[in-house]
Amino acid sequence: MSPDSAHKDDPLSVEGIRKRLAHNELELRVFPTISSTNTVLKQMASDGAPGGLALLAETQTAGRGRQGRSFYSPSGTGLYMSLMLRPEMELSQAPLLTSCAAVAVCEALESLGDVHPGIKWVNDIYLAGRKICGILTESGIDTRTGHLSYVVVGIGINLRSPEGDFPEEIRSVAGSAFGTKDIPELRNRLAALVLDRLVDSAVHPDAQEIFEKYRSWSLAPGKSILILAPGQDPTPAQALSLERDYALRVRLPDGTEQLLRSGEISIRLC
Repeated sequence: MSPDSAHKDDPLSVEGIRKRLAHNELELRVFPTISSTNTVLKQMASDGAPGGLALLAETQTAGRGRQGRSFYSPSGTGLYMSLMLRPEMELSQAPLLTSCAAVAVCEALESLGDVHPGIKWVNDIYLAGRKICGILTESGIDTRTGHLSYVVVGIGINLRSPEGDFPEEIRSVAGSAFGTKDIPELRNRLAALVLDRLVDSAVHPDAQEIFEKYRSWSLAPGKSILILAPGQDPTPAQALSLERDYALRVRLPDGTEQLLRSGEISIRLC
């Protein structure tokens, strides 16, 4: 299925999402083109927009990922969206929403087809060894109180391969969730499923339940990995387990064990 035909057969619309959405309190806005759903929604949050606002787009011209990376967002073949919440939680709890989003995406994808994705620590979704989804969570602080003001959870999912394949620089790692499978109204259905699952877990998060689900989807434990620390050569290691605070316990070549934490490093499954 070409991107053009996918776009025509699978239009993204507020109406198409709304009729499948359980959380009708959410405000939905769909754009044909946007710079970045996260960038625009963060500005709207700073300007006082209420929580529960979701932005979705056919394509992004400046999609963003973790650590300043770009996120390739071609038209018609992916689902690009961001949800802004104003949760009553401590700033230290904000990263929990990233785990909520990762679990929500895996559950939604599996419910729509015979696919079995997994979470590559920390927040990328993989299928058959290829990255099919990235998650970027950003928060704002109330400078008067020092408390959490808002959280924006951005999710980009490759549903089908773009015409001519992915750009050469990401071709070896990027994949698509459904390939050429014909799933009617895929994007609207998937958007509703992810939003519902994300809101269900994020509004009143059960930290233990979220962790257990995240761990069940986690790909790294038991695998040989490469630790990619900025400014250092890749270090081979064995991933042992996921700790309760989402730190990854690894064994280094000299036999010592180390805890890797979000924000410090990235890993590549060997």
